[in-house]
Amino acid sequence: MILYIKSCPREESRTDTLAKALLERLGEYEEIDVVNEDLHPLNKDALSFREAMIAQGNYSNPMFQYAKQFAFADTIVIAAPFWDLSFPTALKTYIENIYVTGLVTQCGEDDRPHGMCKANKLYYVTTAGGPYDPSYSYEYIKALATEHFGIKECELIHADMLDLDSSDPEKIISDKIQEIQSMTL
Repeated sequence: MILYIKSCPREESRTDTLAKALLERLGEYEEIDVVNEDLHPLNKDALSFREAMIAQGNYSNPMFQYAKQFAFADTIVIAAPFWDLSFPTALKTYIENIYVTGLVTQCGEDDRPHGMCKANKLYYVTTAGGPYDPSYSYEYIKALATEHFGIKECELIHADMLDLDSSDPEKIISDKIQEIQSMTL
């Protein structure tokens, strides 16, 4: 199963447009729009409850649905625009909710996290109005995916400089879609 994690608050999202071009190539997918899901940051009570359930090895509570979906996906596509040198808060809240020991990661004999996710590849799709620096968005997701979730390969797809007066955003997006259409997947 291909999991599409959409974190694009705008209806006419250029990031979503690029992600959909990629998904068209990848095939049938399951979408979760984290901006419109009922996800909340973990507060004291939710965290205590979650820790108790994990300690029991009981993942039957609906709070674990997103972690299960993520853990069992074959391929993951994350679409998140580049906002304020990062990504929308909804994506961070989603990550906080899926980072579940026993489903997406486990502690190894070396006391370090070891990934349990089925996915071999994660694509991170983003757009930026100005120059794009992956340090605070893609690099963070890539580190989580490869070092904690067990996902072997991550690929960045981005288009930037979209909102500059001298730019032609439609051409930039069109060119990037053509590039996606010719990618080896």
